[in-house]
Amino acid sequence: MNKKVITFGEIMLRLSTPGFARFTQAESFKALYAGSEANVAASLSHFGIPTAHVTRFPENDLGKAATQTLKRYGVDTRYIVYGDERMGLYFLENGSMQRASRIVYDRFNSAFAHIKPGMIDWTEVLKDAAWFHWTGITPAISQGAADVCKEAIAAARKMNITISGDINYRRNLWQYGKTARDIMPALIESTNVIIAGITDMENCVGISGATFEEACKAFKQAYPSTTKISTTLRDSISSSHNRLTGLLWNGKELLQSQEYDMPNIVDRVGGGDAYMAGLIYGILTSKTDAATVEFATAASVLKHSIEGDVNLVTADEVEQLVKGENVGKLLR
Repeated sequence: MNKKVITFGEIMLRLSTPGFARFTQAESFKALYAGSEANVAASLSHFGIPTAHVTRFPENDLGKAATQTLKRYGVDTRYIVYGDERMGLYFLENGSMQRASRIVYDRFNSAFAHIKPGMIDWTEVLKDAAWFHWTGITPAISQGAADVCKEAIAAARKMNITISGDINYRRNLWQYGKTARDIMPALIESTNVIIAGITDMENCVGISGATFEEACKAFKQAYPSTTKISTTLRDSISSSHNRLTGLLWNGKELLQSQEYDMPNIVDRVGGGDAYMAGLIYGILTSKTDAATVEFATAASVLKHSIEGDVNLVTADEVEQLVKGENVGKLLR
């Protein structure tokens, strides 16, 4: 069975302060390349699923470096296009104890923001794919990015490819004259697997509920193509200590994973992307819904132990955590 996954979205240069230094203390930054959708592709590649990422980079050494990063993760880069503009940046200050982590974005006028319909041959990109993944970050960046995302979703639907969307609402990104409610409904109506909390649903499509399950039922009624809706519950005791649980609504029942205690977080950025990759993997490999939400949550938990945005773990490592095997041991 074909299991290839295509992801679409911007990749940025991440510049992190050393250790737990504040921005005002930093005299140097650690450089990485990452983006939400690409994080999903890289994680799935480590699970043994073939992936390709579609984006637009500046045609300079930074664009080349970002492309090489994806290749090192095992992600197919043949469909990336290049342009004249700049690489988007984001700066990260890691929090500790009661001090929150902080992110500052510098992505205006990036090469990806200038992507336009017709630049990507989606029929060619999707010809051997089983799955297409997008997030709510992409259509928030520019009208062109929103239009290309819609173009990709339409092509995937026409080709009977499963479509997933993490519709995470980022209020500060919607700066080009459109709101999430102007753009997101048309993208969501063809999407099958959704990650969204109640706040995301309300901000993107005006749907809410007293409980997550109630909101899911209303969402399904409004968007019948949706087959599954998932989210995570995070109890933030401090920046360094969280608890995490996964929820998956499959149209019939609400399933909940075991709760994980994470007392010494290394890097929480990309935890949601690791969860999304776990969901996709579970569904593609025909796990039960209960097993899928357990796998996705465990994958996200392991990401919190890894520096950078990408979840550099194997499917076997995730399965071991689900079973409670080899937790914290020295393996040799």
